[in-house]
Amino acid sequence: MKTAGKERASLPDVRYMRNALASARRALAHGDVPVGAAVVKDGIVIARGRNARERDSDPTAHAEIVAIRRAARRLGSWRLSGCTLYVTLEPCAMCAGAMVLARLPRLVYGASDPKAGFAGSRGDVVRHPRLNHRVDVTKGVLAAECGRILVEFFRERRAEKTRPPR
Repeated sequence: MKTAGKERASLPDVRYMRNALASARRALAHGDVPVGAAVVKDGIVIARGRNARERDSDPTAHAEIVAIRRAARRLGSWRLSGCTLYVTLEPCAMCAGAMVLARLPRLVYGASDPKAGFAGSRGDVVRHPRLNHRVDVTKGVLAAECGRILVEFFRERRAEKTRPPR
């Protein structure tokens, strides 16, 4: 079910997005931007991910990439057929491309990312007509809650930069 705007979230979508939010909160423990992801197949969370760029010194350690890698290992296949990826923030171009390459059938995300989102905001890699796979997108699931954790994180970061040294 493709969507151009907000729609009423199903109870399972809300439940799995809460799972992704829990992963996002764990990213805070190591100073990473709080983005979390969960891959679900047949009603079971088969993989989770959280941003780990700071922790791992890895520019590709986005929550989505971590979750996709874990799901592929668990399934023993790079094709994530029958899976849904839940992520708290609209994916960037790299993550959107990975979803297409993994043949993910469905993406559900919380907060839109007008600066770097490539599932509809800045561009639409996941539904690009010239690619050989398109991802079904549901956006805005728990958007306020997903956005709030990011706003609070960056507010704290800015406050830390303006505090005088001790």
